[in-house]
Amino acid sequence: MTIALTDLNGMPEGAFVAALGAVFDHAPWVAEAVARHRPFDTVVALHAAMCAAVEAAPGDQRRALLAGHPDLAGRAARDGTIAPDSVAEQAAAGLDRLPASDYARFEAMNATYRSRFGIPFILCIKRHGRASLMATFEDRLGSDPQTEFRTAETEVFRIAAIRLGLLVDGAGAPRTTGRLSTHVLDTVLGQPAAGVALDLVEIVSESETAPVARAVTNADGRTDVPLIGGRPVPIAVYEIRFRLGDYHRRIGMRLPQPPFLDVVPLRFGVADPEAHYHVPLAATPWSFQTYRGS
Repeated sequence: MTIALTDLNGMPEGAFVAALGAVFDHAPWVAEAVARHRPFDTVVALHAAMCAAVEAAPGDQRRALLAGHPDLAGRAARDGTIAPDSVAEQAAAGLDRLPASDYARFEAMNATYRSRFGIPFILCIKRHGRASLMATFEDRLGSDPQTEFRTAETEVFRIAAIRLGLLVDGAGAPRTTGRLSTHVLDTVLGQPAAGVALDLVEIVSESETAPVARAVTNADGRTDVPLIGGRPVPIAVYEIRFRLGDYHRRIGMRLPQPPFLDVVPLRFGVADPEAHYHVPLAATPWSFQTYRGS
């Protein structure tokens, strides 16, 4: 359920704090600090005010805010004893269903990070695929305490922006979502290819993939909804696997057995989670091409 920004502007202070108290984990004081600065014209202005309140707070209070975040893939997260928003975010990233070896790796990295920096490792995990998450974690272990404090706080602000975007309905929403889309063109017939089944997977490693979406193209050769939409497109390497041979057989085209092109994989990388990535396929039974479209 969303809350209108106009309603937030008119709420008693207690109700305002109750509505926004979980935007920053275990830190309702952030909402308390901005309540007196209402009204806010945009959701972006509200988010900026909350971030400014954190930056203006004493150092001990800022560090306590960071310390209140849970470990990634930690025992508390798996047991569901952390804040509900954090539970949902870690589950959406698949951190509640990892193999035992990955949990052991996270446990070791979390312990090393805490011992070096005195705070938990914080990352806006909605913006990262699993491989990117682990690479970022390993990279930041080599950082210095001052840089990590600033980086962790920036990640907290990103998490807050996404939470506000989902919670508050109003003008000037934060830019927190991207989009991944595709379409298929039959260049023999010179028309969109309808009924092409396709799968989107994340390439976790050369030996592991994770399913993301499955769809079939419509009469326009597009999917009815984006393959990823309404949220950040996690930083990752992806592959769309188009079942081109099935399409050509279905429309009655005579193909050799096995066909020259059956399942066509397009592998590509996403580096900007808030951008639009359009990955089309223009194909015949003997050739295909792609490009980054719009």
